[in-house]
Amino acid sequence: MSKLYIIGAVVVAAIAIALTVLASLPRPVVATFEVAGGETYKIELATPELIGHAEALLAGEDVAAIPLGTVVRDDPGPNGPWSWHIDPETLEFADQTIEVCDGLPSYVEDRTVTSEQFCPWSAEIVAIDGL
Repeated sequence: MSKLYIIGAVVVAAIAIALTVLASLPRPVVATFEVAGGETYKIELATPELIGHAEALLAGEDVAAIPLGTVVRDDPGPNGPWSWHIDPETLEFADQTIEVCDGLPSYVEDRTVTSEQFCPWSAEIVAIDGL
């Protein structure tokens, strides 16, 4: 066998192993919210409690409904095509929040929302992916 053939076989095997490892990693659970005006944005749900709360919201249960979390700029995370995402470690759901963090995803994008937090009062959960 030639060295080129052996190198090629090793590379193919390494790629196969890498793809197997990636496929076995848990997919993040991501909730999609729609706000007034029809804009949507996505938030990773980092804990079983947040997943359960999001499922309750999707089922129409009467639970705290305003997603509130810290904006991470210049990193879309699961929130593409926006250039920002909500830090999943800071996500909580509230019944009430201060007005300064309310708005649309486009307001976070263009920095109209100047708060480090984003809490769109009109947000409604429309999907949960990755379960």
